[in-house]
Amino acid sequence: MAEIAIRGKNIEITQPLREYVEKRIGKVTKYFEKVVGISVLLTVTKGQHVVEVTVELPNGVLMRGEESTTDMYTSIDLVVEKLERQIHKQKTKLAKRFRSGGFKAEVLEESKFHTEQSDDSEEYPVVKTKRFSVKPMDVQEAIMQMNLLNHSFFVFRDAQTEEICVVYKRNDGAYGLLESGK
Repeated sequence: MAEIAIRGKNIEITQPLREYVEKRIGKVTKYFEKVVGISVLLTVTKGQHVVEVTVELPNGVLMRGEESTTDMYTSIDLVVEKLERQIHKQKTKLAKRFRSGGFKAEVLEESKFHTEQSDDSEEYPVVKTKRFSVKPMDVQEAIMQMNLLNHSFFVFRDAQTEEICVVYKRNDGAYGLLESGK
């Protein structure tokens, strides 16, 4: 099984909690021959128990799930279900991505999740294409531009590094920055 990195914010990671996370989150590894790593962040904020899970698969594929309830164990169970639904919904695309046999399609057939709508289409439909110029600016100016446009993200060129970056508004109301890597 892949290494599961468990971190806590405003919560102590007790041994029973660690074992529960490893048991439940570890279930997603049965769908793949190899999982590069799993990162789990458990957070308690204002009575809400939030579980964020990122699963890194070979070929650079990332899966992410987040759930929030008033009980940590319930949040863990719900995020596992969410990840399994994602796997089922994307099963054809995942199978094509892992042509070398890294995806265990037979596990899906035995599983309890059956999607009513099959998403076996070849491609994701692009319903609109937009062209825009990417202007050099700093992060604060990009956030201001995003807010002025009332968008949830904004693409810009960092004035210092010349790299393409994206600022975005997070669910918690804060801002995030995506930087392109080399």
